[in-house]
Amino acid sequence: MPEAILYLTELIGLPVYDLRGRKIGGVRDAALVPLIDPARVDRFLIGGGWSWLTVRHDQVKSIEADGIHLEDELLTPYHADEYMLRIVRDLLDQQIIDARGRKVVRVTDITFSVHDARELRVMEVDIGLRAVFRRLFQGVLPRSWVRRLQSPISPNSIRWEFTNILEPDPRRRLRLNITTRLLEKMHPADLADIVEELSPEDREAIFEAMDSERAADALSEVDPDIQASILESLEAEKAADILEEMSPDAAADALAELEDETSKEILEEMESAPKSDVRELMEFDEDTAGGMMNTEYLALSSSAHVKDAVTALRGNQELLETLNTLFLVDAGGRLVGAVPIARLFAAATDQPLTELALDSAIQVHVDAPEEEVTELFDKYNLLSLPVTEEDGTLAGVITADDVITVLRQR
Repeated sequence: MPEAILYLTELIGLPVYDLRGRKIGGVRDAALVPLIDPARVDRFLIGGGWSWLTVRHDQVKSIEADGIHLEDELLTPYHADEYMLRIVRDLLDQQIIDARGRKVVRVTDITFSVHDARELRVMEVDIGLRAVFRRLFQGVLPRSWVRRLQSPISPNSIRWEFTNILEPDPRRRLRLNITTRLLEKMHPADLADIVEELSPEDREAIFEAMDSERAADALSEVDPDIQASILESLEAEKAADILEEMSPDAAADALAELEDETSKEILEEMESAPKSDVRELMEFDEDTAGGMMNTEYLALSSSAHVKDAVTALRGNQELLETLNTLFLVDAGGRLVGAVPIARLFAAATDQPLTELALDSAIQVHVDAPEEEVTELFDKYNLLSLPVTEEDGTLAGVITADDVITVLRQR
């Protein structure tokens, strides 16, 4: 009976025999065709002299410990195929992303499962010491010895379905059916950590292929220098799509890190509403309250009731993740009060919001220095701080997240 698994280190060099049992060469590489089947080995590349031959998976009679036996000898010379993912050339010793472990790893070996004694399917990517041991001693010691001696070493591998291959060429990514589906399910902070470990080319490839909303979440968590590098590498239209999904203050901060010409080019590609907010924020010094604030907040008339607040919240669900306070303004847009959202749950629908407002709404002027802002958050344990113009008009809001970001960068 053939063994249930086969390692790439064991597959490479494995003899291939024709119908008469004559050796025609050894396996040099194996390839998947992901558009057909994402895990099945579709071709074996055989070297037996000055040229390589291609063996299709359906030409294999059996895969044994002593070699691969064929049932069809109509072999063809190997020709490069952009739809093939070659395992030795494209995977072995290459970096890939472990989506479950949220890290970048280097492939040391591959584990195949053997089906019906004739078909190989990629089961796991091996990254640990056990795989290194196989690499060192395969061909030096008998295969059975290598397997026995590796047993005390703990395996370290990733299921094939939880890996994401890195491929900077967008056309080849498409042909190989490489997606960012697994990455888009990750927490933005984890994805940001991964992105910071990659080469500039791989970062660009991921952000180019990723959904703009998820890309914006990840970009917001990335170090400012790398953030700028990513935006500069993207087409202006794609960069604009991503920035439109970010909060205006985060987008303004990101653009401020770019060369003026690049920043203007991306701004021109943005839609008018977010472009206007971002441009307004970029006019403030980044070390002031105006430079720290966000223009995404919820303000209601001072004559509004609880039912009006509930309606406003339902109409702005995209803000709910970070929203903790509603602001009350008069007819001229001047700040007159702040209502913690938690107070709405215990109030009657017809209760005026002014009755739920804090006794005193702490606020700060747009030109206030960064130090004053952080001191106010620390002194009053604030979650959000309204920012006003000279005449008291509400200009924006600074959140605790904004302050944490500033403190981390010091």
